[in-house]
Amino acid sequence: MKIAIVGTAVALLIIIIIVISSLAKALTPSREVMQLSDYYKVSDTEVLIILQNEIYQQNGRLINDKVYIDLDTVKTYFNHRFYWDNNENTLTYTTPDEIIRAKSGSKKYSVIKNIISTDTDTDYPVVEVFADKVYISLDFVKQYSDLNYAFYTEPNRVVIEYIWGDYLYTEVSKETQLRTEPDIKSPILRILPVGTSLMLVNTEEAPKKGFIKVMTEDGIKGYVRQKHTKESVYKTVSSSYQAPVYSSQKRSKKINMAFHQIFNTDAADKLESLIAETKQLNVVSPTFFAVSDNEGNIKSIATEDYVTKAKSLGLEVWALVNDFDQNVNMYELLSHTSSRETLINNLIESALTYKLNGLNIDFEYITSDSGPHYIQFLRELSVKCRNNGIVLSVDNYIPAPYRKYYDMEEQGIIVDYIVLMAYDEYYAGSEVAGPVASIGFVKDAINNSLEMVPKDKLIVGIPFYTRLWKETAEGEVSSEALAMTPAWKLVSDNALSAEWNDTLGCYYVEYSKDNATYKMWLEDEKSIEEKMKLIYEADVAGVAAWKLGLERSSVWNIIERYLKK
Repeated sequence: MKIAIVGTAVALLIIIIIVISSLAKALTPSREVMQLSDYYKVSDTEVLIILQNEIYQQNGRLINDKVYIDLDTVKTYFNHRFYWDNNENTLTYTTPDEIIRAKSGSKKYSVIKNIISTDTDTDYPVVEVFADKVYISLDFVKQYSDLNYAFYTEPNRVVIEYIWGDYLYTEVSKETQLRTEPDIKSPILRILPVGTSLMLVNTEEAPKKGFIKVMTEDGIKGYVRQKHTKESVYKTVSSSYQAPVYSSQKRSKKINMAFHQIFNTDAADKLESLIAETKQLNVVSPTFFAVSDNEGNIKSIATEDYVTKAKSLGLEVWALVNDFDQNVNMYELLSHTSSRETLINNLIESALTYKLNGLNIDFEYITSDSGPHYIQFLRELSVKCRNNGIVLSVDNYIPAPYRKYYDMEEQGIIVDYIVLMAYDEYYAGSEVAGPVASIGFVKDAINNSLEMVPKDKLIVGIPFYTRLWKETAEGEVSSEALAMTPAWKLVSDNALSAEWNDTLGCYYVEYSKDNATYKMWLEDEKSIEEKMKLIYEADVAGVAAWKLGLERSSVWNIIERYLKK
């Protein structure tokens, strides 16, 4: 009996020892150490990128102890104005008054102001290309971007700050371990002494098992026991970077502009009679220039006589440049740095030669793949216009999702004026008949543009024409453009009664002839006034009319009234 009792006691003791041992083991923190090179796995030629406090999905490169970041990442997170020409292996960056260029592998870059180019030497290649991947030196990016960074080794990692604001920080109050997981059994990354500063990560999550997620100043993310840290406080992370200011050559008065379509060099002879009955017209945009080839050359019908005459009549001359030559491949032209530069220099040289006040870019055949190159063209052109006192205005279609590549928001920063072509709602190629510019169409165009463009840069284009639509019994639809007077003469000649349409903001007539139906949504003083009311209420920079000579003279009385503030 005694033997049995003793045996039972021994067994219980053994069980208790085992349980206590298991509990002690479970409660004893692991002393296993994980090397940082195993935690952050990067090769000797790579750099782990940490954006603010997040590990980025792809690595940078380490070239001769310098950090390089791929172009897409630079444009997405730090500075969208870096531009790469894959044809000529050239990186371009534009400031408000400089064009900076660097060739792949070169330890220098050029700074262009007007026609003067100055080279600056560096102790590193500004840009390197590996297969189809472009990498830019982070030092070079930092020169022109609002970011700070710190580089660390073993393993290679760079911590980049670029989002400024208040972040939660804490401080180690008792020496503790930074672990890989919120568990005392997980490996130790580092012993943290008292006073170590830590940024809190994922602050919206509740502590797990008494652990909080943090990042050290040198970019090591992990978990520490909350009880070994002080109460968290907000610290402001700020930058001393001064963003570039894109000055604009805006006029103090409202712009009252008219396009002047010309076809030869004797246009000066007719200008005075054309503007004789205008009121407060202060800008004329003659169709002087056209892009003529893929190399950046232009056709010109500009004359000194025209500019001299216009200025004597109190008008500024903002010469129009079009891309209507279908033999020109705008992608080829604009995607090559050399041809883009040739085009810009030709335009600036012409503007200076003819003493133009401004240029008006009317590129209407830009495709989506040409979009980035078109915007880069405008950036570079704006630099040389700004440096030479030449106003740069750009014609734009009304905003639409499928035209986002025209990037009106960026245009609104870099150019002086944006001319909104608030017409051609229904145009020559439309499959159905409709008005040139209904009031709802114009209102939406203005409001949507003002979401992207400052109102003091927006000039609203209005039509001085209408369309006579013909619909055949076979379902064919065609149209021809008519000036105001001929359109209304057609109404009277056919003894028609035009009816005002409040919804569309214009008169409408319809008649049948020779087995066809004819329709017109007419532009006149009343329809123009409805548009001018919108322009007045939006307090935009002014109005531009297409085109001079198609209007009734009485229209100018209305335009004059609504341009006064």
